[in-house]
Amino acid sequence: MLKGLYTAYTGMINEQNRMDVLTNNLANASTVGYKKEGATSQAFDSILSYKIKDATEAPNTAKRLGTVNLGVKIGENYTDFTQGSFRITGNTYDLALAGEGFFTVRFENKNGETSTKYTRDGSFTLNRQGYLVTADDDYVMGMRGPIRLNPLLETRIDETGTIYQNGEAVAVLRITDFEDYDYLEKYGENYYEPITDAQGRTTRNFVSDASVKSGYLEMANVQVVSEMVNMIAVTRAYESNQKIIQAYDETLENAVTQIGRV
Repeated sequence: MLKGLYTAYTGMINEQNRMDVLTNNLANASTVGYKKEGATSQAFDSILSYKIKDATEAPNTAKRLGTVNLGVKIGENYTDFTQGSFRITGNTYDLALAGEGFFTVRFENKNGETSTKYTRDGSFTLNRQGYLVTADDDYVMGMRGPIRLNPLLETRIDETGTIYQNGEAVAVLRITDFEDYDYLEKYGENYYEPITDAQGRTTRNFVSDASVKSGYLEMANVQVVSEMVNMIAVTRAYESNQKIIQAYDETLENAVTQIGRV
């Protein structure tokens, strides 16, 4: 069997995965607090080194390295947590974080189950009960729980996240940071949650010292021009693999129709 067909096929699948990631980034280029994603590919030499150092297999036994495959393997997707640009809104409850960290949110699913999520999207408002909530009506958490304010009083939020009404401190935003962002998983559109690895380890969280900017929103860190250039490169790589398959198809056709006659 011609292995080049499968090699080109895996290349097309890999480029399709990269295209899906790029188009998702472009679709969220105007989403507040969105962090762009990237795709990776696994090379044979890196996989081989992992297998050789794998200590889970019994010692002094033959190691099974897998089947022979000349194609490319799709790797893990990753999130780029670099700072996005700030947009001035002038709204007191529009908040942005200058530095590392996340706003802490109490999320409630359709079944009424609550859990803690984290986000960089600071487009907050006050609901009818005076609670500070997200655009999805989830409660924004302070150091003492959900933040409830008097909507009739003038509000000021300083860079430490302290909320003042009538000159008195009434609440402090809970800004959470994590020791290792590799343990953060995207949840829904713009939330993140910590996860555990195969050994049950998770990342440590602590209070962040990021500066809170009232009247600003952090925009997505997506560079539209850069993503478009990458899309062109992905398209050309996909077409190259497609041409390889077409060349093999023509070769097989000639082998069946022409050589058979001789």
